[in-house]
Amino acid sequence: MTSLSFDQLPLAPAMQANLQQLGYTTMTPIQAASLPLALAGRDLIAQAKTGSGKTAAFALALLAKLDVRQYAVQALVLCPTRELADQVTQEIRRLARAEDNIKTLTLCGGATMRPQLASLAHGAHVVVGTPGRILDHLERQSLDLSTLQTLVLDEADRMLDMGFAEDIAQVARQCPAQRQTLLFSATYPEGIAQLAKKLLRDPAEVKLTEQHAAHKIRQRFYEVTEAQRLHAVGLLLNHYRPVSTLAFCNTKQQCRDLVAVLRAQGIVAQELHGDLEQRERDQVLIQFANRSCSVLVATDVAARGLDIEGLEAVINVDITPDIEIHTHRIGRTGRADDDGWAFSLASMDEMGRVGRIEEMQGQESVWHPLDELTPKDSGRLQPPMVSLQILGGRKEKIRPGDVLGALTKDAGLPGAQIGKINVNDFSTYVAVARGIADQALAALNNGKVKGKRIKARRMLEGPSP
Repeated sequence: MTSLSFDQLPLAPAMQANLQQLGYTTMTPIQAASLPLALAGRDLIAQAKTGSGKTAAFALALLAKLDVRQYAVQALVLCPTRELADQVTQEIRRLARAEDNIKTLTLCGGATMRPQLASLAHGAHVVVGTPGRILDHLERQSLDLSTLQTLVLDEADRMLDMGFAEDIAQVARQCPAQRQTLLFSATYPEGIAQLAKKLLRDPAEVKLTEQHAAHKIRQRFYEVTEAQRLHAVGLLLNHYRPVSTLAFCNTKQQCRDLVAVLRAQGIVAQELHGDLEQRERDQVLIQFANRSCSVLVATDVAARGLDIEGLEAVINVDITPDIEIHTHRIGRTGRADDDGWAFSLASMDEMGRVGRIEEMQGQESVWHPLDELTPKDSGRLQPPMVSLQILGGRKEKIRPGDVLGALTKDAGLPGAQIGKINVNDFSTYVAVARGIADQALAALNNGKVKGKRIKARRMLEGPSP
């Protein structure tokens, strides 16, 4: 189906007005193919790559069916990771602004149970969460799905990879039989077909298997010895000088080793892997997304579900044995109309894997010599922003506008130098341009936010070299 305008969809006038305000005019291919079917009430299997606009495709469908006056859970979205669940919740809330008082809750593991229980006690229309934590709430009887109309499985292939098949089945058993089920997946392995057979009724199938535009992602391979591998990452960064880089390693230990090497070179790098506590993961991702960290070094499992805006480069520090994962890795860059770099470091032992990647992509790899990488005369590679943490968040009723006002209106700092503001339950994070970081920190500690004195600190960027 060709791209169509959103105003051709049978959506309420208030929703259409909100879409216009948000800049949603033309549907992406997955939206154009799936939304008319989903809005017509069909069960759906939709295959499309990450970053294709699938969240809006299922969010608009579930919101269209909601009865706001019925204060009960009418839609449930299952996601593989907390990070993806948070992104989905934010998007649903943006799209739900057309209607007053639609409450969307996130229920994920890694967060304490008590605030979730309190929120559920007050009721919700839409719940977004990870299968394990949703199951916990069902077992405690703190979550009631008897009024559910729509069940969404987002990134279903990743949930199966992570061993959630039985949890998903158990959650589905507690949903009404007469419901709509929407299954979204980037790939279509055998397990997805089996899951769909169990959970969906006469589903329509939409498969958009197009890869990220090849001309948007420039791939280069460099042959390295094991002794050169970590040092080569620093060479790439200092030669190409990307503002934001996601570096993939096959093991947690390789992540730790690379971060130590990069920090020793004065590069602001953070690690993301399964050994981090949830609070640490959240802070790392906030710093990377708001451009106050140059390099995020991650394992594939930890990076699942991440969609970072404006990612300039991906580095495969190790070649993955799974060629489909290679495609997912490099597809994190070159999004929308942006160009992106994908660099891969390969030893002689990994050439078999490179051969399988070439076979899958239908083209030969472009190889460059390591000695072409020379540092640019631009000084040390530093991120453009610095993250400040304010002790206080949603529980203190702080909103992004309160922080922006304190820095621009009260302290007189230019709005153009204030970046992303993230408000969590107990903390608020604001990115400010590196050149005004000290001034902004002093303004926050000496001034007031929402009429109250607050404490703020500069977030650590890792040990100094």
